[in-house]
Amino acid sequence: MDRMEICEWIGVAGQRYTYSIYDLPANFAHGEFGNYIFAKKSSDGQWIPIFIGQGELGVQVGEDHPQLKCIKEKGATHVHVHVNDSEWVRVSEEQDLLESHLNVYEPYACNHKEEEGEEEEMGEETI
Repeated sequence: MDRMEICEWIGVAGQRYTYSIYDLPANFAHGEFGNYIFAKKSSDGQWIPIFIGQGELGVQVGEDHPQLKCIKEKGATHVHVHVNDSEWVRVSEEQDLLESHLNVYEPYACNHKEEEGEEEEMGEETI
């Protein structure tokens, strides 16, 4: 699986995160962790996020993703990946990007808005 290019995603406070971009379908090894963004390009060449998440890439980026049907229906063509073993850093990065890309939530894209306290119950699950 060849990485085609890189993209910088910017969080709500201006933090920049560098992601490698892969064509879909993409396969990652089980036991490899990181942040990921399913995305497509707009007509003017800008990346549009469809789903922002974190976790085990071999599961979350593959055919087992719980939102895969929505991700495909919304037209994702690529997955952007930032490998990172630290769960705390991954969750923080995911939250930062979700706060800066509000268009990633349903009905426009595929992330669900969480209710208060729901995140703690989900553990490693993506939001």
